[in-house]
Amino acid sequence: MPAGFDKLIPPINFAPVENGVYRSGQPSAINLDFLRELKLNTIVWLAVEEPSESLLTFADDNDLTIHHLGLQEGNNPWDPLTVDCVMDAVQQLIDVKNFPILVSCSMGRHRTGTVIGCLRRLQGWNLTSTLEEYRRFTGSRRNRAVNELMIEAFDRNAIKIPEHKPDWLWLHK
Repeated sequence: MPAGFDKLIPPINFAPVENGVYRSGQPSAINLDFLRELKLNTIVWLAVEEPSESLLTFADDNDLTIHHLGLQEGNNPWDPLTVDCVMDAVQQLIDVKNFPILVSCSMGRHRTGTVIGCLRRLQGWNLTSTLEEYRRFTGSRRNRAVNELMIEAFDRNAIKIPEHKPDWLWLHK
């Protein structure tokens, strides 16, 4: 392994979504060198609880904006995301001013998967492909029907497409 690469450890459930967009579970202190290499501008935090102290410090030290959208959800981390929270998160993900951007929650499965699923629907993905991606991160026995229903019912017309949209969002003018 080349020198220096032994310290680049991605967060749990990390994956690129599109150019400039990444997903993961909550980064811990051992993941911060990896995140630094991504040169992130924004983190969309979907969990109810506050991000870890190490992540907050990392954001301050690297001039990152954290949008803590999980606060809209109340106090129960098992409750599904609200429609408003999903819409706010998708709006953040399609605004190139936020790029590179990471969408994250505690484990990077259900909440993050719901938002990414809705982004895929906005991109015109069919429901089968979208749910297959969602289930890849949740595991076959861990998917939540309420999240899948939210992805299915996602209203693409409720999203305001920014003037400077990403190149990969080709469906809208």
